[in-house]
Amino acid sequence: MPIKIANELPAHKSLESENIFVMTEDRAMSQDIRPLNILILNLMPTKIETETQILRLLSNSPLQVEVELLQVKSHKSKNTSEEHMLKFYKTFDEICEKKYDGLIVTGAPVENFEFEEVDYWDELCMILDWSKKNVYSTFHICWGAQAALYHHYGIPKYPLEEKLFGVFPHKCLDTYHPLMRGIDDTFYVPHSRHTENRRSDIALVKDLQILSYSEQAGVHLISDMDCRKFFATGHSEYDRETLAKEYFRDINKGLDIKVPFNYFPDNDPNMLPKMCWKGTANLLFTNWLNYFVYQQTPYDLSTL
Repeated sequence: MPIKIANELPAHKSLESENIFVMTEDRAMSQDIRPLNILILNLMPTKIETETQILRLLSNSPLQVEVELLQVKSHKSKNTSEEHMLKFYKTFDEICEKKYDGLIVTGAPVENFEFEEVDYWDELCMILDWSKKNVYSTFHICWGAQAALYHHYGIPKYPLEEKLFGVFPHKCLDTYHPLMRGIDDTFYVPHSRHTENRRSDIALVKDLQILSYSEQAGVHLISDMDCRKFFATGHSEYDRETLAKEYFRDINKGLDIKVPFNYFPDNDPNMLPKMCWKGTANLLFTNWLNYFVYQQTPYDLSTL
């Protein structure tokens, strides 16, 4: 089934070229079914790339998904044109009276700041609080997950000795949890971060369950007991070359950065990166949409 997006969103052409079923707004209006309403709070600097990555994963289900893009107005994007932001993104004031089946909060390159030092922290906290009554299920990614764990539960983040950078093996800790359905016992996830949440802190919160873990990358997937809030410390949505772009960007800046772990064949940056996380990424987002959004959200969102 298709994903419904704005007619002129740049991701439209990219997804269609991959034979992904994308439905324009005009065509969707002729169908008499209610799509899932998903809001994406995009905090990444590479807005268009992140949009495309997440939309690709949301499209891989038998459900029609209607997507809206949200920005924080307390921060101006430096890497995406103002025209794009005005045309495709809404601010909180424009959507605060609405209700949504699901919300995705992306990561952001602000890990080395204390949470309260981030210029849009107060606005983000307002959105996270709003989501508790106006969104059925929320999926937080990387720094978005760290921010939500801190805001909702007081769980701190800790600096790492060096950047966690590469594609790491993970183990499922609860094979019967619906979010993990179909995922292999050992699976791979890209990580790119300077900070971590610790298993010992999360274990002290009775409302949280750790679903997957990596000996090298640490805690990966976390769920609250009502399965309405999910937290992922890695980037399953990343494309094949996303880590390569980050690596060469930092090399060109003269930064001291290691080759991403388990990414380039033979650790040779001249080789095409191997992609071993695509299946897990598709299952993860499909399971979230199916079991925790579609199956649980009331048909009439006004009753949420």
